[in-house]
Amino acid sequence: MKKDNSVYVGCDLSDKFSEWCVLDSAGAVVETRRTKTTSHAIVTFMAKYPRALVVIEAGVHARWVEEVLSKAGHRVIVANPRKVRLIWQRGTKSDRSDALMLARLGRLDPTLLAPVQHRSRAAQLDLASLRSRDVLVSMRTKLMNHVRGTLKPFGTRFERCTPDAFPTIAEEMVPPELLAALGPVLCVLRELNAQIAAHDRQIEQLGASYPEVARFREVEGVGAITALAYRLTIEEPRRFKKSRFVAAFLGLVPGKDQSGNSDPQRHITKAGDRFLRKLLVQCAHRLLGPHGNDCDLRRWGLRLAERGGVNAKKRAIVAVARKLAVVLHAIWRSGEPFKPFRVAA
Repeated sequence: MKKDNSVYVGCDLSDKFSEWCVLDSAGAVVETRRTKTTSHAIVTFMAKYPRALVVIEAGVHARWVEEVLSKAGHRVIVANPRKVRLIWQRGTKSDRSDALMLARLGRLDPTLLAPVQHRSRAAQLDLASLRSRDVLVSMRTKLMNHVRGTLKPFGTRFERCTPDAFPTIAEEMVPPELLAALGPVLCVLRELNAQIAAHDRQIEQLGASYPEVARFREVEGVGAITALAYRLTIEEPRRFKKSRFVAAFLGLVPGKDQSGNSDPQRHITKAGDRFLRKLLVQCAHRLLGPHGNDCDLRRWGLRLAERGGVNAKKRAIVAVARKLAVVLHAIWRSGEPFKPFRVAA
């Protein structure tokens, strides 16, 4: 009978130090170790266990650690901690016990870990531009609100204007005694506008390198940023057997807690990529707003919003965002052009 020399390794990653637990084929603990979270320390430690099965949790460091271990010849499984109650819902929890639990689950049945597939490095790099722009826009919004809030107690109220025109208009309205306080803020706003415009040009160039982005932008309410983010986040459409699975992947479907005759209505799960989910919701707001173009999806969303109730409009927004995720995947897989009035026809 052939001897099984398989080695199973669990690792709990942290910013500075990581806990490791090594099991043999029989499940006995071979070694536990605490190492620095650096590529050199990880490769040095794992050199004693060639071609091991390593289980790590999805997190900030998971991507590069997976790349380092894979290059060293190990098989790496990235566990989804939200799906593994044995990891996050225990009475006595520590980094070392987490590493041991990951190793045991990897030895028992890797599917229990709900493995996560990381994006490619190229997609992650392109997504960094989108996320950086989002941070700049958030900073600009906070600074504009600060200027508005500072001027209100002095009897000055802003009318609506574009972010590009805001610094110029504000400079004319700011009282002389407030220039020392708000002048630097307006200078930062001008610089933020310039940087956001540069990111917009870069995003247009990135979108041109992906042919699917132009097709996504044919869908009503979907712009360049959402189309590119969808392409980079999903990356491979055939990962999903059905288009509606994408909505669940992005956390846009209601949670389920059914037991016997009890089946309460729950909020959406909010699992998956938060950034893309936020963009799809913004597209739904645009589509159902006063400036949205007429199409089947807008008519369907407006009918949902007209059902009444305090939260009818909010539910319609989420439903349209969910439908957008499904429609984008459907036209991506089928190769057919988007038809805004397919149902009406």
